[in-house]
Amino acid sequence: MADEEKKDKKPPAEKPKPKPRAKPAAKPAESKRGAAKPRARKAAPKDEPKEAPKADAKAEAKAEAKPARKPARRPAAKKAAAKPAAKEAPPAKREAPRRPLVRARAKYVRSSARKARLVMDHVRGQSVSEARALLRHSPRGVARDVERLLNSAVANAENNHELVGDDLYVKEIYADEGPTLRRFRPRAQGRATRIRKRTSHLTVGLSTKE
Repeated sequence: MADEEKKDKKPPAEKPKPKPRAKPAAKPAESKRGAAKPRARKAAPKDEPKEAPKADAKAEAKAEAKPARKPARRPAAKKAAAKPAAKEAPPAKREAPRRPLVRARAKYVRSSARKARLVMDHVRGQSVSEARALLRHSPRGVARDVERLLNSAVANAENNHELVGDDLYVKEIYADEGPTLRRFRPRAQGRATRIRKRTSHLTVGLSTKE
């Protein structure tokens, strides 16, 4: 029985041995070189500058190209009657001697410029004697200040410029506005009214008659 059992048992099948793997064929050296980065191309050699032709050759070529110049003509004689003679410059005008102008000024006169101008308009252009007469008989209060200013201007002319007072006349006279003084006056219901006290600057200019 034991022998039969041994016969019945089959020997274990042998496992197939694994086949050896084939080694990959070695790539040719050319393929490796091809995979490498491409080499930079060499720059083409620049053309060398050509040598300039000699200056003598250029000068000769230009001389041959240019035609011969014609002899220059002599300019014709200019006629005297063709061009008029230059005009003579007019004689310089003699400047008339300047007449002296003597000024006098009064500042901060306690009168408005408008009231002073009403009196000055009568005096402008008059002689000193006539201006004094007009101012002496004027009813306006600012006429006294203008008369004093006129006398001051005449004194300046006689003492500083050696002029005669009777030969002078009022060439210019004007009034400019000065600072305004502000005062207040009490009014009804506790209010206050502003009072403006005007001032002016008076100017007189005297000159000699013709």
